[in-house]
Amino acid sequence: MVTAAALTLGLAATPAVADRAPAGFGQATLTGFAALPATTFVPGSEPSGSAIGAGPFNGVTAPFAHQPVQGFSGVVNRHDGTYDVLSDNGYGNKANSADFLLRVHRVKPDTRTGKVTVLGGFNLSDPDHKVPFALTRADRKLTGADFDVESIVRVADGTYWMGDEFGPFLLHFSATGRLLQAPVPLAGVQAPENPYLNGAQPTLGSSKGFEGLVRGVDGRHLYPLTEGTVTGDTPGDLRFSEFDLCKGRYTGKRFVYRLESTSNAIGDAIAVDRHRFLVVERDGGQGDTAKFKRIYLVDTRDRDDDGLVDKTLVADLLDLANPKGLGGFGTTFRFPFQTIEDLALLDDRTVAVLNDNNFPFSSGRTPGKPDDNEFITVRLSAPLHADQRALR
Repeated sequence: MVTAAALTLGLAATPAVADRAPAGFGQATLTGFAALPATTFVPGSEPSGSAIGAGPFNGVTAPFAHQPVQGFSGVVNRHDGTYDVLSDNGYGNKANSADFLLRVHRVKPDTRTGKVTVLGGFNLSDPDHKVPFALTRADRKLTGADFDVESIVRVADGTYWMGDEFGPFLLHFSATGRLLQAPVPLAGVQAPENPYLNGAQPTLGSSKGFEGLVRGVDGRHLYPLTEGTVTGDTPGDLRFSEFDLCKGRYTGKRFVYRLESTSNAIGDAIAVDRHRFLVVERDGGQGDTAKFKRIYLVDTRDRDDDGLVDKTLVADLLDLANPKGLGGFGTTFRFPFQTIEDLALLDDRTVAVLNDNNFPFSSGRTPGKPDDNEFITVRLSAPLHADQRALR
C-alpha cells in the first residue's frame, strides 16, 4: 500500500489479460440452486409501487397491495443456514420509490428442494433523528426516496453497516434496523441525489455510489466500492476506500478498481484475506443479451506495479458447469441477470451468488416474466487459500 494519492485497487490493464483464465482456475461448477418467486410480498405490509405506473410489467400490474420481497443487493451469511438479504431502494430511483420501505429480510435457501423461505426481517428507520436532512415519512421509517442501500456487512457487535448510492453514504444500523449515527459521507464524492449539493455539480453519476462494501478480515476496516467513476478519475476506474471503524473516519487510503469496459459495473465485493477480495463485474445485459457476468479475485498489492490491483478470473457466471442438471437446467448453467449484486464466501472454494431481480422490471431468465430472486452456490476449480476470518 502507498499513500492516499497513489493507493489504487484495480483490474488488469487490458481485457486481453483479464480474459485469459490464469493457471489454477478453470471452469467453476454450479453446486446448488434455489429460488424465491418474484411475486413474494411481506405479509401484512403497506401498499407499494404507486409511482411506477400501472404496467403491466412482465405481466405484473401495479400498484401492489403489499411490499415486495425483492431487489437483493447485499447478503450476510449468518452461518446457521440462513442469510440476511438487503432490499435496495425499491423501483430504481428516488422519484418512484417513496412508498418502498427499506428492509432486511431473513431467508433460508434449501438447495435440496430448490426453494427459498422468508423467515422474517426488519425495516430500517431513524427514530433518533440521526439523519440531519428531511426524510420522506413523518414516522421516520426509511424509504427508497431517502437512501438507496446497495451493500451490507455485519460487524462483531452484531450491528450492520450499509453502503448507500444516493450520497454516497455509509450507514450504521442496530441489529433491529435503527440508525445509530448520522450518515457518513466520502469527501469529494457526491451523487446527483446528495442532499448537500446545494447547486454544486455532482462528482458521481446517478445510482453510482457504494455498490460494494467489504468487511475487512481484521474487523477494524470497511472498504466501500463505488459503482461509477468519480469526476476527474480515468473512465472505468472505481474508488475502493478504507474506513476505520475504531476512529469512525476514512483513513485517506484508497485503491482503484478498473472495469474491463467503461459500460460495465460492479455488483458486490467481499474479503478473502487482508489483501485480496472477490468482486462481481457485469455488463448491463440480461437473458440472451448478457455477455459479461464474472467474479474476479483482486489483489491490492499490485505486483505488476501498474497502479491497479492484479486481477484473476475465478468464475464466469455465464459458463458454469452443471453436471447434475441442477434447477432443471442443462449441463452448462447461465446466471443471465442484469444485476448480480450479492456474494458470500461459504468455504475456501465455494461462493453463494444472488441476483437483484429489479422487480417487476427485469426478465433475464424468461422473457416476459419477472425474474425470481435466485440463490446459487458455485464451487471454484481451485482453492482461494482464504484467511479463516473471511469465513466467519
